[in-house]
Amino acid sequence: MRQFDFMSKRRAAFIVSIVLTIVAIGALVIHGLNLGLDFTGGTLVEVKYQVAPALESIRQTLDAAGYKDVSVQTFGASNEILVRLQQSFEAGIGNDIVAQLQGTGDQVSLVRAEFVGAQVGDQLRDQSGLGMLLALAVVMVYVAFRFQYKFALGALISLGHDVVILLGIFALFGFDFDLTVLAAVLAVIGYSLNDTIIVYDRIRENIRKSRTDDMPAIFNDAINATLSRTLSTSGTTLLVLLALFFLGGDMIHNFAIALIIGVVAGTFSSIYVAAALLLVVGLKRVDLIPPPKEQFEDGAP
Repeated sequence: MRQFDFMSKRRAAFIVSIVLTIVAIGALVIHGLNLGLDFTGGTLVEVKYQVAPALESIRQTLDAAGYKDVSVQTFGASNEILVRLQQSFEAGIGNDIVAQLQGTGDQVSLVRAEFVGAQVGDQLRDQSGLGMLLALAVVMVYVAFRFQYKFALGALISLGHDVVILLGIFALFGFDFDLTVLAAVLAVIGYSLNDTIIVYDRIRENIRKSRTDDMPAIFNDAINATLSRTLSTSGTTLLVLLALFFLGGDMIHNFAIALIIGVVAGTFSSIYVAAALLLVVGLKRVDLIPPPKEQFEDGAP
């Protein structure tokens, strides 16, 4: 099997990661996340067409009627449409939406129109934020206990790297951030950590078996040994996610985007952030293999 020299490219990879992280943080600060109806609250209108419509034409019709920040998606059958509006509920808004859509010549009927509160979204946002911080803290303790504190530092920075880039891309392009995307973020943390632990486990094993102190060479051997497994897992996962992206409909469109970004970022970071940072923090053989105690001639320690 061909051996790749990953560690020789680590400085270039660091530059890429730093640039992406700065851009992501800038997008979050300047633009912020485009929070969906689950977090902000608003109006939900469900309509039924006689013939399945084109969603883009519905968006254009409502935009021309003055309804901004409209989310349009199928709901069940292809002729059942769910319209989400980030504005307060008003009497008659459902009938007005139907009137605007009927103006294009389609036969549309109103199923329901109701207000969606943000209370549940607020609770989930706060609880998920605390849960994410708690998960990162537990991960750091676990990795430090199983490996060594330098490994824990690398794993924590790697996870933060993936989450920040994912959130930054959503902020930069204005994708809706709803509860499905939040679930995807938590899934990305688990996926990235799993990949990192596998690489770390092989690095630790190689350090203990190796007779050399050439850490970059040891790291390259470990990463190459796990590369086929990493590519197989990432590749099959991406195939499923691409199928969801193209065929899953609007309901899980952003969910699929978030996981695709997370899988790519997680695979990259397990090599060029989590592993390469061990060289930056100065991991050595003695960190994992303490030197034997010296014995005096009489055998006493």
